[in-house]
Amino acid sequence: MAGERKTPTAETAASEAAAQPGPWTPFGERPFLVLWAATVISNVGTWMHDVGAGWLMTTLSPSPLMVALVQTATALPMFLFALPAGTLADLIDRRRMLLVVMALALVVALGFGLLVLAGGATPLALLIVTFAMGTMAAVAAPTWQAIVPQLVPRTKLQSAIALNSMGINISRAIGPAAAGLLIVHVGIAWPFLVNALSFVAVLLALVWWRPPPRPESALPAERFFAGLRSGFRYVRSSPPLRATLARAILFFVPASAAWALLPLIARTELGGDAQLYGLMLAAVGIGAVAGALVLPRLKSWLGGDRLLAAACLLVASVMAGFATVTATAIAVVVSAGLGLGWIAALSTLNVSAQTALPDWVRARGLAVFVTVFFGSMTFGSLVWGQVAAATSIPVALLASAVTMIVGVVLGRRYDVQRGAGLDLTPSSHWPAPVIATAPANDRGPVMVTIEYLVDEPDRPAFLEALGELAAERRRDGGFGWTAFEDTAEPRRVQESFMVESWEAHLRQHERVTEADRSLQERVNRFHRGDAPPLVRHLLAAAS
Repeated sequence: MAGERKTPTAETAASEAAAQPGPWTPFGERPFLVLWAATVISNVGTWMHDVGAGWLMTTLSPSPLMVALVQTATALPMFLFALPAGTLADLIDRRRMLLVVMALALVVALGFGLLVLAGGATPLALLIVTFAMGTMAAVAAPTWQAIVPQLVPRTKLQSAIALNSMGINISRAIGPAAAGLLIVHVGIAWPFLVNALSFVAVLLALVWWRPPPRPESALPAERFFAGLRSGFRYVRSSPPLRATLARAILFFVPASAAWALLPLIARTELGGDAQLYGLMLAAVGIGAVAGALVLPRLKSWLGGDRLLAAACLLVASVMAGFATVTATAIAVVVSAGLGLGWIAALSTLNVSAQTALPDWVRARGLAVFVTVFFGSMTFGSLVWGQVAAATSIPVALLASAVTMIVGVVLGRRYDVQRGAGLDLTPSSHWPAPVIATAPANDRGPVMVTIEYLVDEPDRPAFLEALGELAAERRRDGGFGWTAFEDTAEPRRVQESFMVESWEAHLRQHERVTEADRSLQERVNRFHRGDAPPLVRHLLAAAS
């Protein structure tokens, strides 16, 4: 239940560790290994691009607001486009979608690199290209995350997610340092040109990979806007996912200050150059990789909620350190603490989102998570950039640290990783509807009613369980859920809900999970009739 937290004993932690696959076992799956290596190479290029963009803006227009706008232009497309992209990723071939996006990203990165090399870059051009690259990242992000279950068995999924996070931070350790060296010794254009080259690795890996066939369905492909609505409905009616999103907002809004202001911390507060900025980002990556190695042990000691709270407090301490430290060597060490706190929080939240989602809505749910992530980063970057411009960089950092601590207190009501114990595989336990004549798929709306006979002493517990079942009906496409009591026979309780079409109801039959089966069996145990609860399907009468 929400609010309950259990700290594992040493024996429990040892037993769980023995039962779980090792952290490196996903590398035994060749598709995962190939795509993981390709994305690490690509992410190295992306980090080089980000460092180059941030440093180029300090050269073209060094005001705090303009530098913060680079982070905003990176993050805003995620807020705008991730959810439509996640919907598409659930409805069409994900591999082909990624091939198109990666090819476009290569062209844009190469074109901007050549523009910078020719000396034609302007602040506006930089922001436009950054926004374009962010748009393609927004389309790719939920799609990449959604294909992870296609690369590894379910038992290795959490290890694969952790390795993906580690890969991002390995690239974070390499890319910024390499970008700093290129900027100092070769020129500002080269991080963008190398980024373009890095997309070749991903394109080759995607051309090689052959994903397993998706499950067959007798139903036609879900339409885009219907899929978009069903994604929103699922998120709205999933308590584990809503709790994850709430904790994400409370972390990412204040944490965005560190990323938005880091170029100015290196240049203005510490008086450094691009090489120092690259070293600080490399230290962030090294701290994150080290953190990924100790995360399993930390989680066994603390549990997901306490680990996330500890990560928040560490990041708050880092931002306070950035506000007060003047020695460059100490600032680099403090940057490693940012990496450790960031990977602990991000991995905890990402696993929490993944485990709250069944496969049919995975990309859409992860797109909502990505949207919240980057929306929070966009909003936070604007806020802390404005605060720094109106006051000073140290004041903005201290204000963000205090906001993070307040978020830890507010976040105690939202438990993370509540979906980890749920079996969200399809159960297919609903019997086929009894019909006289098959209705057209688009006919609707449909009203579904279920009648139960419940003894009076059992009524409170039954209604509580039925209320939990109502969330499942809504997650899978139902609306207008209601429970009625029969005035003539008080034992009779009728549950009813609406579905927008016959096709949408048939999709409910495909989407119901093993966890839903367990909940439905719990509700049915209160039924006292000789026959199972009576189910009826009522179609809107044709005119």
